[in-house]
Amino acid sequence: MNRKWIKRIIGGLSLTTAVFVFQACYGTPQDFGNDYLIEGQVKSKTTDLPIKGIKVSVSDNLQYEITDSLGKFRFYTKMQDEIKVMFRDIDSTLNGQFKDKDTVLSSISQTGFLNIKMDAK
Repeated sequence: MNRKWIKRIIGGLSLTTAVFVFQACYGTPQDFGNDYLIEGQVKSKTTDLPIKGIKVSVSDNLQYEITDSLGKFRFYTKMQDEIKVMFRDIDSTLNGQFKDKDTVLSSISQTGFLNIKMDAK
């Protein structure tokens, strides 16, 4: 009888371990609650070329994304009536210098795509 219990305990632990490994590898699914997807592309206003290294953040500045080599960014944030999105050049002179830019999103659905043009300093 002791062997049956030990076998059940080991089986339960194995299943639990498999679930944790799956979650660690693939993450948890998006909760589809009150989240808002902000994505877009940042380009230079004068050259119309993508800008890498721009910090895109929401008003609390805790959530942010850095634009990639194509100037693209993508992240989720908490749904609100208005969301202030800030664009800051953080890589100094690496890709030129650009003025900071802010924009406010209102009448929000579930996703928003922003095409941002930044002025050179």
